[in-house]
Amino acid sequence: MVVVQHKGEERQVAPEQISSMVLGKMKEIAEVCLGRTVKNAVITVPVYFNNSQRQATVNAARIAGLNVMHIINEATAAAIAYGLGGMPDSKEGRTVLVFDLGGGTLDVSLLKFDPGEDIDMALFEVKAIAGDTHLGGVDFTNNMIEYLVCEFISKHNKLSIRSNPRAIRRLRRACEKAKKILSLLTETTIEEFSLHDGIDFSTTITRSRFEELNKDLFNKCMKALEKCLHDANMDKSSINDVVLVGDSTRIPKVQNMLQEFFHGKELCCTINLDEAVAYGAAIHAANLSSDVSGKKVRDLLLMDMTPLSLGVEADWGDMTVLIPRNTPVPMRKEQVFTTYHNNQTEVMIQVYEGESLRAEENNLLGHFDLTGILLAPKGVPHITVCFDMGADGILTVSAEDKASGQTNRITSNQNCGLSNEEMERMVREAEKDKGTWVDNKA
Repeated sequence: MVVVQHKGEERQVAPEQISSMVLGKMKEIAEVCLGRTVKNAVITVPVYFNNSQRQATVNAARIAGLNVMHIINEATAAAIAYGLGGMPDSKEGRTVLVFDLGGGTLDVSLLKFDPGEDIDMALFEVKAIAGDTHLGGVDFTNNMIEYLVCEFISKHNKLSIRSNPRAIRRLRRACEKAKKILSLLTETTIEEFSLHDGIDFSTTITRSRFEELNKDLFNKCMKALEKCLHDANMDKSSINDVVLVGDSTRIPKVQNMLQEFFHGKELCCTINLDEAVAYGAAIHAANLSSDVSGKKVRDLLLMDMTPLSLGVEADWGDMTVLIPRNTPVPMRKEQVFTTYHNNQTEVMIQVYEGESLRAEENNLLGHFDLTGILLAPKGVPHITVCFDMGADGILTVSAEDKASGQTNRITSNQNCGLSNEEMERMVREAEKDKGTWVDNKA
């Protein structure tokens, strides 16, 4: 829970509620613009959002009064926008790499695009995804802030600036502005009057200094890119188009690194860097909707992938993977397990996602018991565990004892720790507080 001040009172709100406030405001803006009620939506998330994070996003949408038609990866949405709006006209298929560096996350996706002239249906097939949910524009800004704080302390011997939230906020605004200027110019001056303890602060920062401060972040960007190509088993020479998405791809160093990596290939900037993801999601929503106000929307088939490996905890706490990451969905996979003790009548099935060999180091999606197993020596029972991942990203795990016919299952689209009563309460609170959170200037 997050503690916030609202209308002079201290309140505890869940992260889903905070996200729902933003989604609710967007819903309100869309309804004013369209002049009609908006109920259904396609929502995008970073490629490396795990199942719990994706379901929490769905919960936030439900609290905001939205029905989620589909959750898709942001880079996939950008690829749809490029394929149906910015790609050169061609009847041939193309291999597209989307590099999406936004405010808080990095998404890299490699897709095969088939214009589908023969079947009148565009095909988007995701071949591999990579990224970092903690790498984005805010991290570049944070490094600048730390540099300026250290410079202020060095000049004025005032360590107390670190505990001055107002001064840090002012530096953040100044660094955000300077970061954008440095994408156009090679240097800029930051001036803040009476920044801390009545002391004025002025300094000049160059583009080369900015790049040096963020060298580790730039290296992380390239590692994610290389990982995406490696997972797709593709060479960089096979990439037809490199598509830039996200405000942080305006940083010259990012563009220079990508061009150098792809041997001088021209980067595709034919789609709006800031709006491409929303545009692609809107196209996909229109494609899924039966009501598009009579306008013809190009049919498209989207084949996405699992961002993380899915499996169960096996003997000695190891992770047994049934669906590896970067597996196309929908996907169904079965594997037979057995008991480890004589006359064992029940087993616990624990479902995880992640890449660690140890199950406990991965993200637990849920667990359930399979009971009623017939008495038998250890190793004799045949327990079939089935993972069924739908195109909507919903995972259903079932287990069946062959001898007794006993079954049980769990579905990953549960409320991620929120009971039905909690969900209903949050919906009521959202309706009651409608408009008072986002518009509140306090």
